[in-house]
Amino acid sequence: MAKVVCVLYDDPVDGYPSDYARDGLPKLDSYPGGQTLPTPKAIDFEPGVLLGSVSGELGLRPYLESAGHSLVVTSDKDGPDSVFERELGDAEIVISQPFWPAYLTKERIAKANQLKLAITAGIGSDHVDLQAAMDRGITVAEVTYCNSISVSEHVVMMILALVRNYIPSYQWVINGGWNIADCVARSYDVEGMQIGTVGAGRIGSAVLRRLRPFDVTLHYTDRHRLPEAVEKDLGVTFHPDAASMVGICDVVTINAPLHPETENLFDEAMIARMKRGAYLVNTARGKICNRDAVARALESGQLAGYAGDVWFPQPAPKDHPWRSMPHHGMTPHISGSSLSAQARYAAGTREILECWFEGRPIREEYLIVDGGKLAGAGAHSYSAGDATSGSEEAARFKAKA
Repeated sequence: MAKVVCVLYDDPVDGYPSDYARDGLPKLDSYPGGQTLPTPKAIDFEPGVLLGSVSGELGLRPYLESAGHSLVVTSDKDGPDSVFERELGDAEIVISQPFWPAYLTKERIAKANQLKLAITAGIGSDHVDLQAAMDRGITVAEVTYCNSISVSEHVVMMILALVRNYIPSYQWVINGGWNIADCVARSYDVEGMQIGTVGAGRIGSAVLRRLRPFDVTLHYTDRHRLPEAVEKDLGVTFHPDAASMVGICDVVTINAPLHPETENLFDEAMIARMKRGAYLVNTARGKICNRDAVARALESGQLAGYAGDVWFPQPAPKDHPWRSMPHHGMTPHISGSSLSAQARYAAGTREILECWFEGRPIREEYLIVDGGKLAGAGAHSYSAGDATSGSEEAARFKAKA
């Protein structure tokens, strides 16, 4: 029987919810484009409840324990004395979310002698050293598309929040003020702007589709060019790389996976190519943007605003400059962990586990690494290598808590 270690974020500070704002979720029949939603044989949770925190357990305990497997669930993931590190040695399966990632570095993989499967409950497996996983023959899988629309909605929200100066205006109300001039002195219309996405996969394309009704001009760059018919349908212009696109954009949104080719893509030089006063929105991965270059660009006015919900490492240390830089709209990594998305990625995790234990193939679109090489969605989206370097800094969040 297998030992499964599941790393999830902490419960709400006031305790696990006893009731919710809404009664259930809208029913979806399929994802845009026709991909089916997760299809486990059964689920042991009510869609719409909090599944991504430690008490939610992704709804997995009844299923795993009824089959004789053991499940360890923890939020303590960073540092050599963490529960995750202690339990990893004899774990066959590790489950983690991108929002509170259990970094599977080369060093941790070397200690995990029994590890055979790493599952991302969500999208984005860069918290796993994919090269080390390939070298060890570990299978890596994620629940592709489960929260792509969730993230695309968050992107549009953040673009509007930055351009319309929503957060400082809201704060005036909270503080009892009515300072209209202060609110509108940095407020503009999105209408007529040039908006570009770095990455036009499921999330990037969904962002473009949602932005088109705002009467903006749309641009994109991606390692895989969209079909001509799709470009025409979206009314979008292709650029061969980010460097050739960013200079004409008023807003740039990053929707690409993190791997060695995208790490530190938005450095000092790339940000200098952007229009003065442009906005940058990053819900992809924090490491795609240079931490200090972003902060300096906001302080100098090269960027008018930066928003996102991805950091590196995660959780970000208390002294991370993105917490205190001006004109930002940062949130903790929440864009893909709405209650709606949780129901899908919990069900997808269950589907992957059922396939694994029953010896059935994991569906191709869920595979990142298989048989010692990039596979499925991984072969399409990632390059070989490691993007986990520096993740040990996450332990500083706990040290200063």
